[in-house]
Amino acid sequence: MELSFGEMLMIALAIIVLFGPDKLPEIARGLGQGVRKMRGAVDDIKTEIMKEADNPVAEIKKEIDKVKQSVQDYNPVNDLKKTVSLEEDKPKVDPLNDEHEGPVSR
Repeated sequence: MELSFGEMLMIALAIIVLFGPDKLPEIARGLGQGVRKMRGAVDDIKTEIMKEADNPVAEIKKEIDKVKQSVQDYNPVNDLKKTVSLEEDKPKVDPLNDEHEGPVSR
């Protein structure tokens, strides 16, 4: 919203006519304070938006770090050792012993 010089002059004349020249400094101070408050509010909103925008990125980085740690902690050799230890607990059949049960093909 841009105002030309002529438009600003017309607004100034309207203010002088409506409020009088004595109130002009007080109105200008009030407008200045209002503009400062609005800028402060806009800056606060921008800061909040930037914080919220950065937050998901930080969460994604945390998730990536968790996955990396899980990959580092994963050791397939341990799984293999567990499988081998389970197989060792099973009773073994002695192929030279004739006392075993089951189909026999001779």
